[in-house]
Amino acid sequence: MSNSGQNAGPTYRSGAESVEANGGEATPEERGAALTFLQQLATELSQGTVDLPCFPNVVVRISEALMDPHTTADQVVTVVGAEPRLAARILQTANSAALNTAGKPVTELRSAITRVGQNMLQSIAISYAIEQMQYEDSLRAIAKPLAVLWDRCIAVATLSQVLAERTKVLPDEAFLAGLLHGIGTLYIMARAVGRSIDFEKQHALVALLESWQASIGKAVLESWGFAEALCDAVADQRDYERRRKHDPGLTDILIVAIVLSDLRRMPPPRQVSTAGINAFASLALSAADCEATLIKAEQRIALVLEALK
Repeated sequence: MSNSGQNAGPTYRSGAESVEANGGEATPEERGAALTFLQQLATELSQGTVDLPCFPNVVVRISEALMDPHTTADQVVTVVGAEPRLAARILQTANSAALNTAGKPVTELRSAITRVGQNMLQSIAISYAIEQMQYEDSLRAIAKPLAVLWDRCIAVATLSQVLAERTKVLPDEAFLAGLLHGIGTLYIMARAVGRSIDFEKQHALVALLESWQASIGKAVLESWGFAEALCDAVADQRDYERRRKHDPGLTDILIVAIVLSDLRRMPPPRQVSTAGINAFASLALSAADCEATLIKAEQRIALVLEALK
């Protein structure tokens, strides 16, 4: 597990000003400490040890239940119902404007789970877990970067959902992949608490950690039993040179969604150089399509935030 094979990031443009996507180099001391830390995490994960502080294990139980073909609907309801606050969140989400377009409320957990579907059920569980982590005193040191990361995951998830509508990939599957694309960063940040890593000031070090997050994220998701296609998409989210011979897939969607998410934070007029990022060609996405996708996603993000929070 390493940061090899990652390509240089795109260049974003707002008006006449260009900004490189990645930060500068870390000092030798910072780099050495970070690499030692990352190697420790990689060793643990390669041995099947996932230790994410304060992360409710109901997420893992739900994932395991859904991945097991022998799991019944009653068993899924039992797993979810064992965490009353999560059950309430699922009912709330099922009745939100984003999912209850017909205006018919549901009051039973089984009906709510049926309405949201398996991928959205996992997304809601992830959202619930991240929210719980944000309120943990022991993780207060990363509260701000965690909130920033989560907002970005919401944006990437929504963009992934919009982009999936251009393909044969299920929109809710793409949404879940977008939501989980930063799980490696979350894992690194949570495990780094108490170490001499300042996520507010050491930008070069953050960039170094981020370069490892995809492979670490894949290992975490594999350990939790998430689908292979989703794990691969998270692992290859920065593989700008990847080529696909057939229809665009989940990885192509995630790559483009992440790039557009970064572009979204810039003031108009905005454009991104897509040269060398083959996923844009796979999705047949023009500059006009990119802007239209951003506008469409922006309209949905508020609904998604309302549904998940």
